[in-house]
Amino acid sequence: MKVLIVYSSMHHKNTEKIAHAIAEVLNADLIETKNAKPEDVLKYDLIGFGSGIYMFKHHKSLFKFIKNLKVVNEKKAFIFSTSGSLNGKKFHKKLREELTKKGFKIIDEFNCLGWDTFGLLKLIGGINKGKPDETDIENARNFARELIKKL
Repeated sequence: MKVLIVYSSMHHKNTEKIAHAIAEVLNADLIETKNAKPEDVLKYDLIGFGSGIYMFKHHKSLFKFIKNLKVVNEKKAFIFSTSGSLNGKKFHKKLREELTKKGFKIIDEFNCLGWDTFGLLKLIGGINKGKPDETDIENARNFARELIKKL
């Protein structure tokens, strides 16, 4: 099975750490949204889409990339993110909707805390410094292992 992970990781590379952990288990190709081409997606059986959460949703570059995708027929996908708040999966709704409109079948979703210095948080040095940590990285690997079982 060919796997691609498309991600955006901006300030502290939180999401990049998680993307690499998932890719390690899935033997996936990794590409940042700024370097991704819509036609790349067609070559893969499973695609992961992820970024940090900004203002309650995934990064705008990920949405822009998805907007330019052709409609696919039940291509399998997963969503992941890092965020400043617990239960960050609640912020996956918009991305899930956009991917579903494009014909993707979402298999599973993953979120963990990330060091967040966005907006006013930078004035206090941010929150969740040191996240994602080794436990989060291992949780991402376990997510990937469980994802394989669901395919």
